[in-house]
Parts: sequence; structure tokens; C-alpha cells
Amino acid sequence: MRVLVVEDSITVLAHIREVLAAHSDIEIVGEAHDGAQAVALCQRLRPDVVSMDMMLPGVDGQAATEAIMAHCPTPILIVSSSTNRGEVLRTYEALAAGAVEVLEKPDAGAPEGEWERNYVTLLRLVARIRVITHVRARLGGRPATGPAPLAPAPTRALLALGASTGGPGALMKVLQSLPAPAPLPVLIVMHINAVFSRGFAEWLDAQTPHRVRYAHGGERLRDLAGQVVLAPPDVHLVLRAGVLELSHAPPRHSCRPSVDVLFESLAAENGPGTAAALLTGMGRDGAQGLLAIRRAGGATLAQDEASSMVYGMPREAAQLGAAERVLPLADIGPALMGLSGMAWGGAHT
Repeated sequence: MRVLVVEDSITVLAHIREVLAAHSDIEIVGEAHDGAQAVALCQRLRPDVVSMDMMLPGVDGQAATEAIMAHCPTPILIVSSSTNRGEVLRTYEALAAGAVEVLEKPDAGAPEGEWERNYVTLLRLVARIRVITHVRARLGGRPATGPAPLAPAPTRALLALGASTGGPGALMKVLQSLPAPAPLPVLIVMHINAVFSRGFAEWLDAQTPHRVRYAHGGERLRDLAGQVVLAPPDVHLVLRAGVLELSHAPPRHSCRPSVDVLFESLAAENGPGTAAALLTGMGRDGAQGLLAIRRAGGATLAQDEASSMVYGMPREAAQLGAAERVLPLADIGPALMGLSGMAWGGAHT
């Protein structure tokens, strides 16, 4: 595995060298100390994976990620600080631009060897991801109209989305294509590293025309029209008796929050009143829940392979027959609009 390490901290760089040197099948093929150098080395060396710092002199990690994904697409693992708000927001931007995963920088207080094991495991995982040219979406303009939507149900009460790897950019694009304020609540489960989750709702709020926040628990569904509500980190989000609840039940598929847990509660509680889409992600969380929604009379969509960063979760849904339609990412927002009877009024992307 050929790794390009992008890091301007001499201390962190030395530690990464030491960690990777212990693995005979891993080679550091280049080191960059700023974003411009990172892009140039990536184009010249064509590594299998890039370990990318966010805070760099000159061209920062976010801009370097955008350039790499546009001109020499390469799997990128972001190694960033979760304590610096500006760095966290740049991390979300880099994930939306096509970076695969994020890991917090080494912490002196962590158990010995834990960060090192996680780092190597994630590098190996990220290196296996197939990435495509990914020119960062910009605000302004309207998405191309997709296939004719499925017939809307007059009783549709909410929209639901589930996503994992590649999810920040996918969720951003879907939400940008929905009218604001949306006449229906939008409930979301997104798998993201817990230490980087604190500002994710704020970032989505700034990137889309919607009010986006984490669920508090106790909110009545009927009061949430026009709001986008995310499952908070490390708790499940469920709907019971028309009220959102937070649960510390065991993880499902090693995930908490779990898409399956939310989707299954929506199938039981709201059935045909739900329109749901399962987006890019690793693993199979959400597929059984999407199937439950379809069996309960709800409308179901899944993202297609060509537009998914990782065709894991939506593939499982397609194989189960859980998705009525498998669509490119650009068509999912318009299809959800049609399913919910929404009009364009005021929407922008």
C-alpha cells in the first residue's frame, strides 16, 4: 500500500512515519507539508491512499482535497483535530468534496497503541474504496430533472434519509434540491465519527436552505414541518406515538445511531406516510429498515452504484428488493419532492 502523507507538524509526521514503518506492506511514497505540494505529489506519484491534514500553510487540506478529487481522484483519509471549530468545518467540506473518512489526530491521553491501530486499519480500509472524479458542488443553479416521480401519497407525513461513508456530500446535495421550507419533516441518520459530529448539523444548516439541527427527544412530529432533524451522536432516533425519542439501546450492525432502528420505527408508526431514501455507505445498515417501510406501504429509494462513494448500504437494499427505485444522487431529491407532493417554490441548490 503506497501512502502519501500530508502533514505540516514535524511531531505528528514523525509519529506517522514510525507507525507505518512497522508494517512491511506499507510504503510512504511521499511527504507533503502544504496543500499545493500535496496536489503535485499526488499527480506525480499516484499513491493508493492519502493521509491528509486539514490545517496547512498556503493551500489548506480542504482545498487540496478538492483539487485531488477533481484532477487525480485518490482515496483520502483526513487526520484532523476535533477541538478546533474551523478545522472541523473544513473537515466536513473535505468529506463533501470526496474524502472518504476522518480520524482525530493522536491524543496523548489515549490508551497506548489504540490510535496507531485505528490509523492503520482506516488507511487500509480507505485505500480499498473506489473513488471517482468529484468536482465540489457549488451553490446556485437547479439540478437536472430526473425520471418522472412515483405518484405522491396524500397522507405522506415525513421524509427520511440514511447515509454513511460519502454521506456528507450526498446529504448536502439532496437537501439542496428540496424546497425550503420543506412542508414535511426530514429525519436523518448519518454515520460519522462521534468526535467530529458536534458541528455537523450546523454545517448542513449553512450549506442548505433548511433549518438543520440534532433531535432533542420529545419533539412531536406534527410540529417539525420545515425542519431537518438528525439523530445525535451515539444514540438511536425513533418515532413512537408521533413523538421523537432518543434511545441508548445496543448498536445495530455496530452502528449507533442506526438507520435500521429509525426506519423500522417509521414503518411501524407511520407506514404509508413515509418516503425514505438510503444513500451511499459501507455495510448494510438501513437495508432491512427500508424494506420494512416498503412493506408497510411507504415509498422507498436507493442511490445507484455509479454515484455512490461506497455502494454497500444501497446495494443491500437493492438486493433485498427494499427500493422501489434505484436512482443517481442528482435524481433523489426531485423524486422525494414528487413523492411528497412538494412544489419547487423557493428551492435552490
